[in-house]
Amino acid sequence: MGMKSNQIYLRFLSLLHAIENSDELPQMDLEAKRLLEVIAIRFDQRKPLTVTEAMALGHIASPATLHRKLDQLREMGMIDTFFEGSNRRTKYMVPTATALRYFEKAEKALQSTLKAH
Repeated sequence: MGMKSNQIYLRFLSLLHAIENSDELPQMDLEAKRLLEVIAIRFDQRKPLTVTEAMALGHIASPATLHRKLDQLREMGMIDTFFEGSNRRTKYMVPTATALRYFEKAEKALQSTLKAH
């Protein structure tokens, strides 16, 4: 008999929490993690998030908190910023190799949860 769908999700969350609490990755709070997820999604869509756009993500946190979280993510080595071409006014953000490793581990956790189903 397979797992119920809520059991699948809870099993995935359990694996994800184990990954997030390991010593391999920097510890992120919920706001930083959500911000990193948006940065990674936009990077994956080939539409890198700008700092200005990040500051407008009011569903995650206030602009002051978002600014602090961007600094934390940069200091943790989870995001990099860059300018495009000669435009020095718009700063874009991308996930680093460390952040991409985190998402790969999360994907493996999801795959193993689905296989167990």
